[in-house]
Amino acid sequence: MLNKLLEEIVVSIVGKSAEGIVGLLNTPKYVNEFVIAKKLGITINQTRNILYKISDYGLVSSIRKKDKKKGWYTYFWKFEILKCLEFLKDFLMKNKMQIQEEINLRKSKVFYVCESCGLEYGEDEALLMNFTCDECGEIFTVKDSSKLIKDFERSLLKIDDKSKLVEAEMENERTKLDKKKEAEGRKEEKENKKRKEAEKKKRADKKKLSKAVKIKPNQMKKKPAVKKEKKKKFSKKKTKKKSQVKKKSLKKKPSSKKQGKKSKRK
Repeated sequence: MLNKLLEEIVVSIVGKSAEGIVGLLNTPKYVNEFVIAKKLGITINQTRNILYKISDYGLVSSIRKKDKKKGWYTYFWKFEILKCLEFLKDFLMKNKMQIQEEINLRKSKVFYVCESCGLEYGEDEALLMNFTCDECGEIFTVKDSSKLIKDFERSLLKIDDKSKLVEAEMENERTKLDKKKEAEGRKEEKENKKRKEAEKKKRADKKKLSKAVKIKPNQMKKKPAVKKEKKKKFSKKKTKKKSQVKKKSLKKKPSSKKQGKKSKRK
């Protein structure tokens, strides 16, 4: 039944020639567009045109994969079933409203028809034409809309029946999606639990390793620092001694010159 409803959607959007695509896209997995073209017996461009028209209404989804050898992208497609059914439901409701408006119009107004030409006119239009056909000159007769109204009412009943089927399929699809979400949620919970257990085990193993090796990080840091300080102190002492010796030698020279000057004056 679902395929028939999907066919009705595709025919309303693309046309009768494209209804064969329904059986290929109504799958849980994405289908290669070249496979679709091959099975339909049409070119890849014709296939893409059909898919793009349906995609304009958001009724199909696609993913792309890159061909490692050739380097180009290939698209894979499938129906979004719930969106398709929602689209069909809205389409049926609009159709129902149009038919109901037509029924109300037929019940409230009089229509005239030319029996020989088969042309129908509203009351105002017939009055302007003086109730005479411009094509053949025959006088109009009043249109009996009772049969037409009954046909419209039967169409309304069919739409109501189809709407119930659509609602039932929508409920089934919602149930499937809920189950899928629950399964994905359970899978994610298991993965999170495994990840947490792995992290916990990693931390425990790290603690065991540190206890076994008896690493003392504070001591490890102090040892290189002590060695550097000793070297710096030792080098500073040497430089101080050298500078003191130079200063003493500089002070002695001027004293000898002064003695020489004093001796000359004498």
